[in-house]
Amino acid sequence: MLDVEVLTPEGEVFNGEVRQLSTRTEVGEIGILANHAPVLGALLPTTLRLHVSDSETKRYAQSHGWLQVFDNTARVLVEEAVAPEDLDAGALKEELSDAERRLSESESGSAEWSRAVKDKQRAETFLSIAQG
Repeated sequence: MLDVEVLTPEGEVFNGEVRQLSTRTEVGEIGILANHAPVLGALLPTTLRLHVSDSETKRYAQSHGWLQVFDNTARVLVEEAVAPEDLDAGALKEELSDAERRLSESESGSAEWSRAVKDKQRAETFLSIAQG
């Protein structure tokens, strides 16, 4: 088994043993099992899947952040980790529209543009998760 901690600025979202952790880094999907080699990776918005047992998988809408794997422990440090049933599709559509507007109004490569890109990625992913 693999010890997993999922942490956000608001606090701990999950802490326990899992068979496998599945997420998305900037270079692609990754699955972490017990005794995995050390990893440090930047995370993109996706569905974080924690396979607690053969019959139970906990899912979270994961925002940008970091994954650290060392000594049979995985730490997922993200801005947000939200249960799919707690997502508000209406609010996410508004956030997506706002991010798209800011993206079109900002200069490519600027700090405002970069933030809008991240916000758009998050809103699109969370909306997709909310809609099933």
